[in-house]
Amino acid sequence: MKYLYLLASLLLFIRCTTNIEADLIVYNARVYTVDSAFSIQEAFAVKNGIFIDIGSSKHILERYKAKQIIDAEQKPVYPGFYDAHAHSFMLADYFQQVDLVGCQSVQELVSRLQEYQKKYPDKKWIVGGGWDQNLWPEKKYPHRDTLDKYFPDVPIFINRIDYHAALVNSEALRIAQIDSAQMVEGGLIATDSSQRITGILVDNAMALVSKYIPAGSEDNILHKLRQAQDSLLSVGLTSIVDAGLDTEQLELLRKFYETDSLQIRNYAMMFAEPHNINKYINEGIYESEKLTIKAIKLMADGALGSRGACLLENYSDDSSRGFLLHSREEFQNALEQLAKSPFQVAIHAIGDSSNRMLLDIYGSLDVRNKRWRIEHAQIVSPEDFIKFKTFRVLPSIQPTHATSDMNWLYDRIGPERAKGAYAYRKLLDAYGKVMIGTDFPIEHFNPLYSFHAAVTRQDSKGLPKGGFQMDNALSREEALRGMTIWSAYGCFQEKKRGSIEKGKDADFVILDDDIMSAPNDKLRTIKTLKTIIAGNIVYSKN
Repeated sequence: MKYLYLLASLLLFIRCTTNIEADLIVYNARVYTVDSAFSIQEAFAVKNGIFIDIGSSKHILERYKAKQIIDAEQKPVYPGFYDAHAHSFMLADYFQQVDLVGCQSVQELVSRLQEYQKKYPDKKWIVGGGWDQNLWPEKKYPHRDTLDKYFPDVPIFINRIDYHAALVNSEALRIAQIDSAQMVEGGLIATDSSQRITGILVDNAMALVSKYIPAGSEDNILHKLRQAQDSLLSVGLTSIVDAGLDTEQLELLRKFYETDSLQIRNYAMMFAEPHNINKYINEGIYESEKLTIKAIKLMADGALGSRGACLLENYSDDSSRGFLLHSREEFQNALEQLAKSPFQVAIHAIGDSSNRMLLDIYGSLDVRNKRWRIEHAQIVSPEDFIKFKTFRVLPSIQPTHATSDMNWLYDRIGPERAKGAYAYRKLLDAYGKVMIGTDFPIEHFNPLYSFHAAVTRQDSKGLPKGGFQMDNALSREEALRGMTIWSAYGCFQEKKRGSIEKGKDADFVILDDDIMSAPNDKLRTIKTLKTIIAGNIVYSKN
């Protein structure tokens, strides 16, 4: 016994005087762990891509030694930001297309197209996006005649800011063999007073032309995705939800991740049509360290800005109510099949009518434990908010949509219905959590813009003073949870990601100022110093 006691004492002495090997130590920081208590720590150690200890700087430095040590110099550290709704392939394309964001008139739109053609004269198609007729003096859709005047020979396809409408010229229509208006389920080919096609295609009608745009080589697609990834890492994003990809895109992602060609974590959703749901269910779930495919994305309606959102009553500035992209019966049948599958469901719904339909179908299927989602939930009728709680439907929101749309929202749906629009506080109170995303490239990919919009309800200029419908603002803690642990929860990953806790993936970000205390007007200008995924520095400002 005496020898066993001495041996135990010796082992204890060695353990107390020998530092434990780690790969990375971060100390002298203000660490927002975003754990259940929202505790704040000073330091942590990482080994094999996992947080192995969190505590005071003294504790971590005395207990561990590491190949790499970062003195954070009292800078704030947060869990890696998680964008709950995004479009990586669209962003990748956006960087190589003509940028029409912020155009103040049709004339400016044409000028940007001309500049782009001069820069890239060999382009077989001119493709771009970002125009918004609501910013123009006349607030009217452009006409293909304007494009034909300057671009008679090269096909043009330019997306509206919401990517739910596009303008094309006559050459693009000729290639698509569209010479007269035709019925499109869940879409619209617009005509003018003379019944001529205007070149405006809404929702499902867009695919009639877009399918003819060349996709590019595999190497080119990877190059564009890496370019997009670099931008995402530079703003602290470590995980994204790719909200709807086709089979070819998903296969490319599998290949790229299996060869370690991409770094950012991706929860990719299969984009599905409800009438052919078995095809997608049969694809099966795929999970790897950085890529997960276990959700199916459907589209219920279009966008508010292009009047494609499906409303219970007419638009205040139009005689229509928008439309569903598929019938209620098709959604009912598809969701009944999905309820029996292992897939999560996420459905785009903007209007109060489409939101009510989905909430009621979800409720009839009793999917309370499946974390089924509604993406956007932009306009909800007052009596329907409680259904998010009763049926356990997870709201996936994008706060910058509120500050982008607020200037024309009352014109579009009137002040009374607007009380249920972008109602993030009501959604949070109903479910207890909200997932926060940017919806890039429809909005900017910087998650701090979403954070700023969520807590101040103001745009980049600090307008309106006092904020837009502030009764639906979120607190800073709620907004941070929404872009970290609650987004991870919405992807069944809260035990692996979303907070800085022992045993979780070491994904975190160091900023140059503290979003929890910085003045409101400084939030959008805070920069990322380092972005780390699985303990590896993937972006550094220095």
